[in-house]
Amino acid sequence: PILNYTLPAQGDEIIVMTVKDYGEIKIRLFPELLPEACENFTTLADSGYYDELIFHRVIQNFMIQGGDPKGDGTGGESCWGGKFDGGVSSQLIHVPGALAYANSNSMTSTDGSQFYLVTGEQVSDAYLDEISQQQQIYFTQEARNLYTQYGGTPFLDGSYTVFGQVIDGLDIIYQIASVETDANDKPKKAVYLESVRTEPYDNSQIRWYPTDYETIPGVQS
Repeated sequence: PILNYTLPAQGDEIIVMTVKDYGEIKIRLFPELLPEACENFTTLADSGYYDELIFHRVIQNFMIQGGDPKGDGTGGESCWGGKFDGGVSSQLIHVPGALAYANSNSMTSTDGSQFYLVTGEQVSDAYLDEISQQQQIYFTQEARNLYTQYGGTPFLDGSYTVFGQVIDGLDIIYQIASVETDANDKPKKAVYLESVRTEPYDNSQIRWYPTDYETIPGVQS
């Protein structure tokens, strides 16, 4: 089964990203599947590593990327120093709101501090068939249903460490993804992370589907 859309338990550690001028993004983590990936992110977050960093790469209908202290996509390291292998779980896929590590040349052994949050467009079964053949990716029927209804970036499956899922604030990601950018996909007006911290989940409302937000267009209701 695909586990992106499974409820956290009360008290589970979640991520709260506060984006300047936009608001809060809350993210459920999956330490039971990818413990090192989650440990790295929570350790960096609670140390203040991500505070005041920018989203340095933003592509509409694809994703927003941040977590680089250099702000140009060339920096950042894990909480242990250098890079690490965060792994891949076939039960976590690139649906809208998925949190994953950016890496080098589709190699999870090059995970560090940089991360991205998925937006993506709805896709067809024919498109999934095409990339399945080209990239040798197997999509379960459940994954196909999610991608065709809500969208995402299915061509990234299997090559990047997905370790979290937005449970509130998905509309903020889509707003950021639509800002004006330069030739290098960098926002012309910087988008800052004020803070990134962990906190216990308090049973507050979950809004993880694009259809839960009136301001997110282009998905089936």
